[in-house]
This record gives sequence, C-alpha cells and structure tokens, in this order.
Amino acid sequence: MSNAEREPMELRCGASEHGEHVPQVEVLSARDVPLGGPRSMTVRRTLPQRARTLIGAWCFIDHYGPDDVAGTGGMDVAPHPHTGLQTVSWLFSGEIEHRDSLGSHAFVRPGELNLMTGGHGISHSEVSTTRTTMLHGVQLWLALPEEHRHTGRDFQHYVPSSVRVDGAEVRVFLGALAGDTAPVRTFTPLLGAELILEPHSTTTLDVDAGFEHGLLVDHGEVRIAGTLLHPTELGYVGTGSDTLTLANETDDVARAVLLGGTPFEEQIVMWWNYIGRSHEDIVEAREAWESASDRFGKVYGYDGDRLPAPALPHATIAPRKNPTRH
Repeated sequence: MSNAEREPMELRCGASEHGEHVPQVEVLSARDVPLGGPRSMTVRRTLPQRARTLIGAWCFIDHYGPDDVAGTGGMDVAPHPHTGLQTVSWLFSGEIEHRDSLGSHAFVRPGELNLMTGGHGISHSEVSTTRTTMLHGVQLWLALPEEHRHTGRDFQHYVPSSVRVDGAEVRVFLGALAGDTAPVRTFTPLLGAELILEPHSTTTLDVDAGFEHGLLVDHGEVRIAGTLLHPTELGYVGTGSDTLTLANETDDVARAVLLGGTPFEEQIVMWWNYIGRSHEDIVEAREAWESASDRFGKVYGYDGDRLPAPALPHATIAPRKNPTRH
C-alpha cells in the first residue's frame, strides 16, 4: 500500500480579530481504511497523505472508534512485522492485548503508553480483550532516523500523570509539555500528548519553536491558531511558533492529541508495515518475513496464523518526503 491520500489537502488560515499574525494551519482530512481483511475494523487515516508525509518523525496516524465490539468483533490483528519505526499505542477506551517477538506480553489501556521499537525487525499481534465493550484510540508510527533505523527490538510502557493548565488537562506520553516530561526513549526530538479541553476555555501552551505540530481532534471542535478543526481532522502548524493557543468554544468538553517534533529531513519509503530508504530495503524485508527468517522473530501465545505479506507493486516504490512549501 502507498498510504497516499486520494483527497487533496484543505488549507484554512486563521486570523486574529485584532489583526496580529497567527500561524498558518493546514487542515488534513481523514480517509477510511479497513485493517486486516473483510472482517476487520475500519480506521480513519490522516497521515501519510499526498499533502504531507511527516510531522516531525510522526509518519502514520490511525484514529479509530468508538467501536462497539459486540457488533464489530473489535481488533484482531495477527502477528505481522515492522522495520525502521516505533509504534505508539494510545487508547481512550477499551483494552488491547499486545504480544511481540521480544517476548513482551502487555496490555494497552486508556491513558497508558505502549511504545514498541522495530528497528531491524520485530513482529507483534494486537487483540482487543473480552473486557472491552467500546474500543477507541489512536495508533501512531514514528520513523527512525538513518543512524538508528537498524536498532534492536525494544518495548516500553509508561503511565503519564495528569497535568492541569488553564482550561485543560494534559497527559504527556512523549517529550515535554506543560511542565511535565515523559521518561521514554525516542530517537528524534518529539512531543505526544492527550488534551482534554474544558467547555468555553482557551489554553495557551508553550512549545518548542523548532517543532512542527499536528493536532488531531477526537471529539468536539477545537480552534488552533484561529482555525477551527472538526472531529477527525488534523491541523498542521509549521515551525516558528513558541506558543499554541487552543480554544473550545462549545458547551461540551473536547479531546485532541497533540503531536510534534523537529522536521524529519530524510526521505523514507513506506510500504505495508515497513519503513526503509529504498525499494530494495522493502523487497529485502518482505522476503525475510515470507521466509520466516530470524529477522522478525516469533510471536508466542497468539491463537492463529501470522499475516502474509501482500504482493509487491509492479512499479518501483519511490522515496517520499514532505512537499516543498512555497
């Protein structure tokens, strides 16, 4: 799969009522993608797409639910491989059982971070548990820089505290924000946080001016830098801003995920569950998975077969980076 969006990016620019400069916001819409076959759950994908491949090292954003598992069956993703990336699992509701070829057996629960590193190669399975009634959350990927993309397998679990700022509750699961820092190892400067915005509130957050940021709205409507974002939309703000102002002008609470990082200047090749730098990297990884080599190891405890790799496209898979902004 190319992960390319079929719908073009929408650009909406905010403007202060007092006329001062505010950052330009690109609004990226999601598309529906089925996971794992005809009986699988459907996710909303906002990254990557043609308008934007990365935000910092964030290269993949899937947003799903609320999904009533009694009717849909929930999540059941058989063992599958990853290379050249870290996976970030973050739930709003429900519970997912994680098993990987490092030997990790863990549960993803609301407000708890699971971060898996699949540098040279790892495999894992993800299954919603019988305790889950509503499944709702995000699945995110981070591209590893060239010097670390063949690093060894790793798994980290972290439960961030809730931090109160004016009009908002913040949980920082990667990086630093609102005076809190997550003690989680990453390979590029990053930010990841869940934000709960009170009704009729305005919150200004100090951020790193060297970061670009993306705000994914889960529910409610949130105005960022003067631009209104609706549920499932992702608002992108480029570098140069040392504050971000978020407003919830409605009568209900709003929830969003704020992601950020320094611009990732390397070109990447993304195909299926692999990130490399060339078509040959992808071919090599696929062959290793299909031959059940030691590169990806084995996942024990999953009831079922592992996922086969899809057929490669007939064309050469081209590297991608963010389009040049004019």
